Amino acid sequence: MMNCNDFSMLLTSFLSKHLPGQRNVSTNTIISYRDNFRLFIRYCMDVQGISLKNLQMQCIDRAMVLKYLGWLEKDRGCSVSTRNQRLAAFKSFFHYVSSENPEYLFQCQQIISIPMKKTASKVMNYLSPEGIHSLLMQPDTTTWKGRRDHALLVLLYDAALRVQELVDLQIQALRLESPAVVQVVGKGRKARTIPLGEKTSRVVGDYIRELQERTHSTPSSSLFQNSRGSNLTRVGVSEILNRYIVMMKENGCSKYITGSISPHSLRHSKAIHLLQSGVPLIYIRDFLGHSSVTTTEIYAKVDAEEKRKAVENAYPVQSQEKIPKWEKDKDLLEWLTNLCS
Repeated sequence: MMNCNDFSMLLTSFLSKHLPGQRNVSTNTIISYRDNFRLFIRYCMDVQGISLKNLQMQCIDRAMVLKYLGWLEKDRGCSVSTRNQRLAAFKSFFHYVSSENPEYLFQCQQIISIPMKKTASKVMNYLSPEGIHSLLMQPDTTTWKGRRDHALLVLLYDAALRVQELVDLQIQALRLESPAVVQVVGKGRKARTIPLGEKTSRVVGDYIRELQERTHSTPSSSLFQNSRGSNLTRVGVSEILNRYIVMMKENGCSKYITGSISPHSLRHSKAIHLLQSGVPLIYIRDFLGHSSVTTTEIYAKVDAEEKRKAVENAYPVQSQEKIPKWEKDKDLLEWLTNLCS
């Protein structure tokens, strides 16, 4: 049996050795798990009155974890989605503990068996091809900042990148000679090569040449930088996109915008547009970097729903109030009578 510091020792090993060594765990996942346990320790100290010194593995049972999850929702106002993310961190940690220290196997199984809560299906917001065109027309390409933003939006859409994939890109990740491609490392540290359209490669190529002239950037430099020369962040990309969405509304293009548009909406948009162009789902799966085509099938469902709405709008069904009552139509009744005689 481990000593009274077993929780600290196991957590340190889990975060610093086990997770970084796993092929399918991203840096963002490790940070998220770390933040969860930091908050959990604060909860134990402030709410449960357990000092870090006395926080041992045997203290952390199913009941305590459930109380912590309830505290997240009720006291901190966390969403069900956030609650499930925190629970995922516990499940991963206790899977690790059960393999490292079998004496805690039953305790671990009790915590691992805590069910995730069902969440409401999220609405998938995306832009039509006309909406994408309108968005890409917003940056002022007579300025350096506008040209950077234009290249960023073009690449984000055309390569259907996740925002983290975009901010992680280095100049050397792009090959702009025909056929142009960009190499990205996505979820689970899986690398994929994405083809780029001719217009995209030209826009991004012009941007890179100007970037190198202005900043003396090297191939290993970040592709998209802020005004201070630092890497753009996920928040920075969201702010850039939001600025041009606001401009679209101000310029009379609100009809193209439904719901909240985020950087991920551009990824959704590209996937929908590929599907509508007849590209098979299995190719879209590889393009997006999904591990299973099941994940990609959500776009087929969205496209089918859009087609259904289009058919309904093209051929509206009259309501009952507007349908004439044929019983009062004497000519029709006479015709039916003669038909049956």
